[in-house]
Amino acid sequence: MTITEKILSSHTGNKQLKPGQFILAKVDLTLGNDITAPLAIEEFEKLGLKKVFDRDKIALVPDHFLPAKDLKAANAAKTLKNFAAKYKIKNYFEIGCMGVEHALLPELGLVAPGDLVIGADSHTCTYGALGAFSTGVGSTDLAASWALGKAWFKVPESIKFVYRGRFNKWVGGKDLILHTIADIGVDGASYKAMEFSGVAIEDLDMDDRFSICNMAIEAGGKSGIIAPDRKTFAYVRHTPKYKSLSEKAWKEKINNWSDLASDKAARYSQVKTYDVSKWEPAIACPHLPSNVKPISQLKNVKLDQVVIGSCTNGRISDLRIAANILRGKKVARGLRLIVLPATQKIYLEAINEGLAEIFIRAGGVFTTPSCGPCLGGHLGIITEGEVALATTNRNFLGRMGDPKSFVYLSNPAVAAASSIKGRITHPEEVK
Repeated sequence: MTITEKILSSHTGNKQLKPGQFILAKVDLTLGNDITAPLAIEEFEKLGLKKVFDRDKIALVPDHFLPAKDLKAANAAKTLKNFAAKYKIKNYFEIGCMGVEHALLPELGLVAPGDLVIGADSHTCTYGALGAFSTGVGSTDLAASWALGKAWFKVPESIKFVYRGRFNKWVGGKDLILHTIADIGVDGASYKAMEFSGVAIEDLDMDDRFSICNMAIEAGGKSGIIAPDRKTFAYVRHTPKYKSLSEKAWKEKINNWSDLASDKAARYSQVKTYDVSKWEPAIACPHLPSNVKPISQLKNVKLDQVVIGSCTNGRISDLRIAANILRGKKVARGLRLIVLPATQKIYLEAINEGLAEIFIRAGGVFTTPSCGPCLGGHLGIITEGEVALATTNRNFLGRMGDPKSFVYLSNPAVAAASSIKGRITHPEEVK
């Protein structure tokens, strides 16, 4: 079996699964946010149940419109707060401890290799970077899972992506997934598990792996997944949930996760191979993540705004890369630079390391963790005719504001360099 089939099998009791089978599988964690959870709560309450299936396996993260941008956002957040109190939900994260959900939950150790995770948010596929099967569901499916502790799935086919070679300078995980989406299209992996492998993947740190799996949905993928290795285990070991484990207990965990890899005889619907050494930084142009061009082909794209952050590239390594480029420099006159760390922990790290000061002295804005402008929510909506470059995951028509605006996507290094020049710029131009 593939790693995806193994994980699903372990959550059903079936010894063997094949693509196309319908299964009812146990879930290890369920996720809702301030957009999707209120509807799930409404549906759950209709069931008349006195308790949820497991109060420790539900996470509620109001991250899209908080701090509340208006009365509607405030009411949605209150709905989550009241539900968490009523059912004693342990993993409810309010202002001051919350972060962008797909960075926060792994950071806390709430997702581990081999887990089955569902979330009423399409980018739940992020957790595949840990060797988990994680996927987005609708709000009513989320409500059902709160009652049953289970969810229905059709076992997906898997596409194996093999990446060879070594990355050039300024090229990383974000560029890898953009190049891949450009190759197969936004529907190239529809309802398939995207399994990322090869020496280039092994070379990447966890932050880059999260970026890759996060954007599997932009190719239509049911999930993205990377087999866990020593880097994965080291990341999990240092999370609050696991760092207090004894060495004996930790070794038992590692042993349980040791078989989380696809068998050599596993069957795939397709195998794609790439040489990353041939790539330069990639830019997704309006209005699709698949409309990708190498940065060398974009000479004079002037910008009104640059956004560094989101569940795709708002982690500490992303901020370090951007700050290293911006140190001692100024943002172009007339351009808005908005930097959003993905969690409170990252926010504090950025302050302690002096990164926040670099962004502010450069003329940028360093804000509280939030999805913010990524979905055209707040903290940086763009208006008609404006052009933005963002490290976010989507650039659909009107995604960041007005339908007559334009959004380009890039890695953090390109975003930082471009904020200095006021146009899409290769980092080598400013370093």
